[in-house]
Amino acid sequence: MKKIKLIIYCAISILIGNSLKAQQNPMYTQYMFNTLAINPAYAGSRNVVSITSLYRNQWSGIEGAPKTGTLSADAPFLNKKIGLGAQLYSDKLGKTQTNGASLSAAYRIRMDKGSLSFGLQTNINQFKVNLTEVSLGSNQGLDPAFATNINKTLFNFGTGVYYNSDRFYLGISLQDLIPNDLSDDNGTRLSGKQEIHMFLASGYVLPLSDDFDLKPSFLIKGVKGAPIEADLNATLWVKNVVGVGAQYRTNADISGLIELQVTPNIRIGYSYDHSVTRLQNFNSGSHEIMLRYEFGFESGKILSPRFF
Repeated sequence: MKKIKLIIYCAISILIGNSLKAQQNPMYTQYMFNTLAINPAYAGSRNVVSITSLYRNQWSGIEGAPKTGTLSADAPFLNKKIGLGAQLYSDKLGKTQTNGASLSAAYRIRMDKGSLSFGLQTNINQFKVNLTEVSLGSNQGLDPAFATNINKTLFNFGTGVYYNSDRFYLGISLQDLIPNDLSDDNGTRLSGKQEIHMFLASGYVLPLSDDFDLKPSFLIKGVKGAPIEADLNATLWVKNVVGVGAQYRTNADISGLIELQVTPNIRIGYSYDHSVTRLQNFNSGSHEIMLRYEFGFESGKILSPRFF
């Protein structure tokens, strides 16, 4: 367990260390339900008022492992030409805590079989690292890198493009366009900064019969200084009510997913990740739960469930 704690604390050091960059933003197995977090052009694309909450407990059993929660809402406006969205989020990793909020706006162009959207996002984060709480053992109090805490308010921007039809979507986006400084202000720490994150996501619904649909999808994530990572997913939907799927995250996890369209308004989802790296010896997996509610009333009728 001490080795795992060391890994967590090293991850913090990597995050704020000089020229050492890694995936800084939270990751989600059910990314297809949290698209607003990575692409602002998604706002309003479901054509209803949609509210989604998601909680992720990563590497269960490891002290200081990541825990992430989000709450988002988006809706179309002005005859569905404009999409607006907002999100609150909290992400904790070891002694690092990031709380924030984002606002997204998308301009939507209706096409023959779908919609093309261009989006912008602005966000504000409270970034904290309680380095003085880290136990250094026999070196306690001797390492200047852990002598003071970091507490910063960070503003940033993102942009994206998103196309979707009833059975297909494709989106590309960039997050954290401003290279905010993550180090402290007294010059005693090696410099670190936020890096631009790139996301490419796509999915398609393949009808197999009247009762079965197969929904393959993928998400490719890239950030400077870290290997490109891909999430490859396939979900089998039965009567548009139950979805059972599997996912592979390159060099990281294999996952199982289940989705339930409880009512036309309510969808819930759960995923379980099993590590395929040496971390599998120290944790019992990662758990993620999602709840979505949609105010899908139009002319007294509930809109049919949407795949994306």
